[in-house]
Amino acid sequence: MKYARCFLLLSFLLLLFAVLPAQEKSRSELEENKKKIEKEIQYTNNLLSQTRQSKESSINELVILKRQINKREELIGAIEDEIGFIDRQLIIINDSISALKKDLKKLKEEYASMIYYAYKNRNIYDRLMFIFSAEDINQAYRRIKYFQQYSAYRKNQARLIAKTSKELDIKILKMEGRRKEKESLIEEQKNEIASLELQRIDQNRIYSSLTRKEKKLKQALQEKEKAASRLQKAIEDIIAEEIRLAEEKAKREANMKKKEDMSLTPTELQLSENFEQNMGKLPWPSDQGVISGTYGQQAHPVLKRVKVNNNGINILTAKGSNARAVFDGVVTRVIAVPNNNNVVIIRHGNYLTVYSNLDEVFVRKDQQVHTLQEIGSIFTSETEGKTELHFELWKSKSIQNPTPWLMQR
Repeated sequence: MKYARCFLLLSFLLLLFAVLPAQEKSRSELEENKKKIEKEIQYTNNLLSQTRQSKESSINELVILKRQINKREELIGAIEDEIGFIDRQLIIINDSISALKKDLKKLKEEYASMIYYAYKNRNIYDRLMFIFSAEDINQAYRRIKYFQQYSAYRKNQARLIAKTSKELDIKILKMEGRRKEKESLIEEQKNEIASLELQRIDQNRIYSSLTRKEKKLKQALQEKEKAASRLQKAIEDIIAEEIRLAEEKAKREANMKKKEDMSLTPTELQLSENFEQNMGKLPWPSDQGVISGTYGQQAHPVLKRVKVNNNGINILTAKGSNARAVFDGVVTRVIAVPNNNNVVIIRHGNYLTVYSNLDEVFVRKDQQVHTLQEIGSIFTSETEGKTELHFELWKSKSIQNPTPWLMQR
């Protein structure tokens, strides 16, 4: 029975060590998520520094701060998750220590009893008499085996005591380590909460500053809306021209296609299908950046009861950044649109991607481009201190929300 208990103890320890690596993996995932959030906070810090080189507060500054506040709230939540994970580990380790202490006590008590018994029966003469007093040879053999097994069991008990003591020391050290990690995380969480409060104060200050410039903001919004309308009209004209040329080609080949679609060659059709199959997997049109304007209609960040509409997404990035193609295709147009600077439109079969607010353009009309190929440098506004790319995605004449097409970051 005693041997069976020792076997069960060893089985429990082996099972515990098998479970812990899986928990450590979860911990590593939590840490990876935390590092990812910290990296974005650092990146938005850099963007904020660039934006604040301009003399006046801007909507861009407010947008970055809002993004940073959201990320810092996520970071505080991530730290909370790590603290919770460590708390759960501490409970497991503490239970393990209690079990080990209990088993160690039992092992020591059993070993003490064996030592006492061995001491009382230490006389070799008594042992021999015990063996020779057997009724037959079989009973004598069993008594000899008893002494051998008893000796082996005693040695095994000594090894188990040493091993259990060592495991107990390791668990206690591990618990101390986890407690120190928890203390460090709690301190980090306090610092992040303090930083969050300062950023909220800063956000309110900038918001108040901008609300005093309502007339100027409305004027800027009108100019932006006009620029967006000009860009949309230019894209629609280009699509109409593409369809007209395709129809003329189809007529010549006596193979008329539907009017609302771009007549596609087999190669273009395959490209269009490949593009569709990569929904949710397309790379971002800039190497780094944060979304500063989402698709569709939304409230203006400062002006009350004012809605703004976005045909694509805006991506804030660092000064000197380049735009890049999100998929293989052909440059169908390179145009200049007022307040949008240079615009590159790439055709991917029945799909178009639009990259506007470019400073210098690296590609030309009818050029084949490949995924991640740099197509131009993104314009940096010196007055606002921002570098922002506007990106749109169209399926023939229909505007699409680009966000579900791009891979998550």
